[in-house]
Amino acid sequence: MGPITLCVLLPVTVLALVVAVAAEENAVDDEYTWPQWKVPLVRKRRTVHLSSPNFSAHPQPELSGTCGIECQRRLPATSLDDLEQFLSYETVYENGTRTYTSVSVQGLNEVTAWSKNISSSSRQKREVYGTDTRFTISDKQFSTKYPFSTSVKLSTGCSGVLVSPKHVLTAAHCIHDGKDYLDGVQKLRVGILKEKSRRGKGGKGRGKGKRRKGDKDKEEVQEKEENEGKGDRKGKGKGRKSRSRRSAESGKPSFRWTGVKKTQVPKGWFKGVSDGLTADYDYAVLELKKAPKVKHMDLGVIPSVKKLPAGRIHFSGFDDDRPGNLVYRFCSVSEESNDLLYQYCDAKPGSSGSGIYIRLKEPGKKKWKRKIIGVFSGHQWVDVNGNGMQQDYNVAVRITPLKYAQICYWVHGDSSECQVA
Repeated sequence: MGPITLCVLLPVTVLALVVAVAAEENAVDDEYTWPQWKVPLVRKRRTVHLSSPNFSAHPQPELSGTCGIECQRRLPATSLDDLEQFLSYETVYENGTRTYTSVSVQGLNEVTAWSKNISSSSRQKREVYGTDTRFTISDKQFSTKYPFSTSVKLSTGCSGVLVSPKHVLTAAHCIHDGKDYLDGVQKLRVGILKEKSRRGKGGKGRGKGKRRKGDKDKEEVQEKEENEGKGDRKGKGKGRKSRSRRSAESGKPSFRWTGVKKTQVPKGWFKGVSDGLTADYDYAVLELKKAPKVKHMDLGVIPSVKKLPAGRIHFSGFDDDRPGNLVYRFCSVSEESNDLLYQYCDAKPGSSGSGIYIRLKEPGKKKWKRKIIGVFSGHQWVDVNGNGMQQDYNVAVRITPLKYAQICYWVHGDSSECQVA
């Protein structure tokens, strides 16, 4: 064969360079894209009727005795039989009757294993330190618009998030203390923020776009910085100046209350069932009697929050110290395990059960989408070393492929619709 001419080599070299650059761009873009997971199937085995609950438990402002990330590192690996027991669940209906459903888990080995995300960092006491970084979304102009409109208030005093047109995800301890259902759960109601009245004041000609954009811009700017590294929004300063005046003019948001048709709690939350792992199962789903005409937020599964750009999470809830108002916050995750997140978001009781979300790109699209990746469990006294010594942390339960499969099954009633997260 004769020598290869330059006119042949040059296009090949250019092509190789283009492929390499494209691969690098795709790798960077993957950091900002929702990963796709093959989800195991959670299938019903058998449902039996149980006696009605006593509804005798009382809400606890702070949980204690939780085996946290450090404590759980010393626990043995969970077997499939144990997982199936933990994911079995109780259902309480509006008439006070109760059932127990055992489940089977299929396809668990096909799920990509979670990587251990262990990091050492100094942790602080939770609640509010120094400057309070929470934002009160007191203006109905924003609180009744997505994503804030997905946040709901439970009559037991907690918060929750709409994950379907008529299903609310919340913390299990908001309706059950591990031994019995809370007093009031038999008449549990969920409050959805009412939209601004179309009558009277507040109509056209009030300059609302210019004067009321501050609270919305704060979230959008932070998410821009988190996902794109660009804080190019305008109007933050103007929003800050007029926040107190806007709050006075708009008044506190009001709620539209609806009853709960049934509640579902994983057996792993119950005392004596998953000793040491109870915190991992601090979540529950409520089915509403009537679907509110409000946009919900989908669930998402992410293997590591700390590895995301900025590693920030966001959530909104109804903190007790700001009654009637929706409170939004964001912060970075300081430590994570397969099932738990530690973070320092300023919060007060009442925000427990809030949906923790992030925003990433849809696969193959340029559109960004928020998804719920966890449930804010709240301020908990954690047994760090298993020796009874308690430290207080902010704890959130993360959505894993298995939990996604279970919650999706509760929502849809058909596990075949829950095979990909």
